[in-house]
Amino acid sequence: MEVISVKEFCMYSTVKIANPKIIFNSIAVLIVAVGFAGCKQKPQTAGPQPKLDSLSVINYFKSDPQLKGDLVWAKQFYYEHGYELGWFKDHKPLAQVNKLLTVIKKAGEEGLNPETYKVRDFDKLFKELEAAKKDTAERNKLEKEIDLSLSGTYFKWASDYYRGIVIPKENRDVEWDVKRNKIKLHKALLSVLGTRDSKYPYAEFKPLHPEYERLRLALAKYREIAAAGGWPKLPETGLKPNDNSASVAALRKRLAVEGQANVYNDTLVAAVKNFQEQNGLKPTGKVSAETAKLLNIPVQQRIKQIIINMERWRWIPKDFGQDFFMVNIPEYTLRVYEKGKQAMKMKVIVGKTMNSTPIFSDMLEYVVLAPYWNVPFNIVKEEYAEKFSNDPSLVEQLNMEVIDNNENPVDPASIDWTSLDESSFKYILRKKPGPKNDLGNVKFIFPNKNNVYLHDTPHDELFTQEKRGFSHGCVRVEKPVELAEYLLRKIPGWNRSQIMSTIALNEEKFVALKQKIPVYLVYFTAWADDAGNVHFREDIYGHDQGLINKYFAKL
Repeated sequence: MEVISVKEFCMYSTVKIANPKIIFNSIAVLIVAVGFAGCKQKPQTAGPQPKLDSLSVINYFKSDPQLKGDLVWAKQFYYEHGYELGWFKDHKPLAQVNKLLTVIKKAGEEGLNPETYKVRDFDKLFKELEAAKKDTAERNKLEKEIDLSLSGTYFKWASDYYRGIVIPKENRDVEWDVKRNKIKLHKALLSVLGTRDSKYPYAEFKPLHPEYERLRLALAKYREIAAAGGWPKLPETGLKPNDNSASVAALRKRLAVEGQANVYNDTLVAAVKNFQEQNGLKPTGKVSAETAKLLNIPVQQRIKQIIINMERWRWIPKDFGQDFFMVNIPEYTLRVYEKGKQAMKMKVIVGKTMNSTPIFSDMLEYVVLAPYWNVPFNIVKEEYAEKFSNDPSLVEQLNMEVIDNNENPVDPASIDWTSLDESSFKYILRKKPGPKNDLGNVKFIFPNKNNVYLHDTPHDELFTQEKRGFSHGCVRVEKPVELAEYLLRKIPGWNRSQIMSTIALNEEKFVALKQKIPVYLVYFTAWADDAGNVHFREDIYGHDQGLINKYFAKL
């Protein structure tokens, strides 16, 4: 039998058949040789990509102490991914593999510990995979192992990076009850691998908030300072313009100001003022003892402060909403955001150290004009009980009244003020609306278990202070009428004139907002502005140290 090549056979099929016998015999040979492969040969493939199943996912994650905590994410991810491998396509690793491993190596730049995420020696695994490419069974086994390990690595890293190392609800002493970032890590991984779209930058392994990114850049800057030996210590007695002592040179170095070493000139004054503003001090340009104390805080302490404030940004919801209020307690500042942009900013007064303002979030629902002040029981007992016991008529003299739970008036003289007990005190002591009311003319209610709200104050002089921890826990706002006008602007009939005339009636008036607004009471002692300037504030309630202890113990 005559044998011809595939090329020759294909040629015969396109020309006039001269010898049918030859063609018939050739077809028989081709059937045996190529199994009806046709005239055009297909390239040899490496076989189908291996698949996983639910049992193999469960067993792999349960068998590894480093991964078993993320089993819930793995089960959800592979189920939604159809149990296909996530990190391979056509037996080749995706570009995201290298991205993830690079991110892990650089985790220290985020204040995280890269060693935490080295669940496997991936260099070794990929070398083994390369060596096994001709052994289909071994290759498939390694691809599945690498895929599961990469997913577990991502979940470990993403949990810390997007949710935080310290979980507030598991550490009540951290003092943070703001609504959490409810990121679903399996959805994030689907976005990373391109099988799900997201408006959040998971695919780029980027942070959820620009404020976090600015702090990350600040961390790199302060680590460079630390690597160069830190900054010089200044005399605690302070310095002032026109001084020409050797300490002026140290001040110039501390603030990175060029110029004549021992001359405290206008350029140096401007630098001192900038430092004071960035640290919540009055910008005098003089290095007072207080300014010197802040200048002398070691750079390593500032590095830790930056890192724990980055951690707080991981706890924050990934989406605040378009309109929201944010009170940063250590900064004594309220910002109002409209459509994601700052619309108002004002000073606030927060709780004293012994009456700290809680850190939480809720929804603003009402503006109350000419409010009553219902005095909390602890204030009744500590500040008023003894006075009223000696002279019950003081209640009326202070423009106050006592009512029962049905708002019926109660004679103050009928109450035993000397032995008050919260469980048996069935009355409400309240101050009537008016110019001397402790809540001022307006309060803003976001119902919460802490009984904390925003309100006016008759003591406007306190807003001139740089440190404004004077309240019993509520937040006093600098511009209450402007804030009320802003909130009621979309409700017909409510303008500034109507607000002021309603207040003048001294009759409490509740006005419900057309749309509830999220309010966040937060605690950030370090942040960086758009220009990269790093701002620090005093840890007024001692929350920083508690978080530092928890955070660095987990690294």
